[in-house]
Amino acid sequence: MCGIIGIVGQQPVAGDLYDALTILQHRGQDAAGIATLDGSHIHLHTGAGLVRDVFGADNMLSLRGNVGIGHVRYPTAGMDDSSEAQPFYVNSPYGIALGHNGNLINTAELKDALFESDRRHLNTQSDSEVLLNVLAHEIQVQNPDRLTPQHIFAAVEAVHRRCRGAYSVITAICGHGILGFRDLHGIRPAVIGYREGKNGAEHAIASESVALSALGFELLRDLAPGESVFIDLQGQLHTHQSPLARPLTPCIFEHVYFARPDSMMDDISVYKARLRMGSALAAKILRERPDHDIDVVIPVPDTSRTAALPLAYDLDVKYREGLMKNRYIGRTFIMPGQEQRRKSVRQKLNPVSLEFRNKNVLLVDDSIVRGTTSKEIIQMARDAGARKVYFASASPPVRYPNIYGIDMPATSELIASGRTDQEIEQALGADWLIYQDLPDLIDAVRGGKAGVNGFDTSCFSGEYVTGVESGYLQALESDRSDEMRASRRGATTMKLAG
Repeated sequence: MCGIIGIVGQQPVAGDLYDALTILQHRGQDAAGIATLDGSHIHLHTGAGLVRDVFGADNMLSLRGNVGIGHVRYPTAGMDDSSEAQPFYVNSPYGIALGHNGNLINTAELKDALFESDRRHLNTQSDSEVLLNVLAHEIQVQNPDRLTPQHIFAAVEAVHRRCRGAYSVITAICGHGILGFRDLHGIRPAVIGYREGKNGAEHAIASESVALSALGFELLRDLAPGESVFIDLQGQLHTHQSPLARPLTPCIFEHVYFARPDSMMDDISVYKARLRMGSALAAKILRERPDHDIDVVIPVPDTSRTAALPLAYDLDVKYREGLMKNRYIGRTFIMPGQEQRRKSVRQKLNPVSLEFRNKNVLLVDDSIVRGTTSKEIIQMARDAGARKVYFASASPPVRYPNIYGIDMPATSELIASGRTDQEIEQALGADWLIYQDLPDLIDAVRGGKAGVNGFDTSCFSGEYVTGVESGYLQALESDRSDEMRASRRGATTMKLAG
């Protein structure tokens, strides 16, 4: 999962790109980068870490130009090599910089074709570099005397035919402008905005609407599945809809966990969707245990707060902030090694004992992945004096790998894989475990919006909207295991030391 932003402005855009990336920081804390167009030059700076750590005053001054793109990276294969920070850049044709949110599922096949047929060299293991080189090759194949939006859109059509998986892409093409496009199913999000500059129209493309509103852009709309938009250097907007596009099926996990609640995605308010998740979960609790003995509802900060509020209201139970969060600890489900994850939970959250003592507590979280965090929090609640500890997940059991850009662990490391709800309850040490039902989650997120045909629910249902080649999931299982991640970290450490 990553965050992307691109702006064609009437004044220098580096400051706006920086601000947008800080707004999108929740989508990736591994690395950040900005590329700007300045006449016939592309200025590029990338690095590992948070936006504030990657860019200093000197870096920002060097990023000249009224056009540019930015990226924050959240690795989908556990890599922590700073060489994979985006945007990536190729100098032919024209000079192209690219940032990508998502994951290609036919990367190995594309790598072979790039080397054997397209004669292109790759420097990293990133599927984003693969995508960049496919796009660059297809633009070069157009071989025009003058590159037009029609040539660019023809190249993107070829990318759609060759690439499978999830991708929202933003590129800067030197001397021409900004190109953005979304995968054929619309799995990963992308929105476009407009603002009036001093000398004319300014446009921006981003992962989430909140990045646009923070910069004063008016949200125009979401990109449709298979849609491409090109903004030329004069600020003119050109659009193209792929005939290969499929019905819109965005990733439902964006609404469960990743997206900011103040964002709009595919004309759906993330905040409202999470409110409805809480109400649906409360209805299930009242169906199953109308005479429940819950004394207090406590959210696991931060994303579950929105769902926990209506849940408590509908149950007519007190809502309390009983867990205080240390905001300087990263996401625990992607941390290396089970012991490190367990330790990080205790560093990340601390209980307010008065809210637990002698009470039957319902803890609410957005999801349960490995179960490490949930198990530790349940024990934390007991240590703080809770009489009984119930645990509610605003989403269904995560039983299957995500192959579209979310760095979930190997299937064997998912606590729900191969277990019944009762077995998960025992493994977590909860007195009662309540999961959201998948139909209820879908209804809560859709909220009556007719434009959304369905959602990618693959990590809950095991149904992949793109289809999956034989052997792909087995290879992914090996690649995402803790053992393989440790091996990659060791290799990266040796490379940096050398």
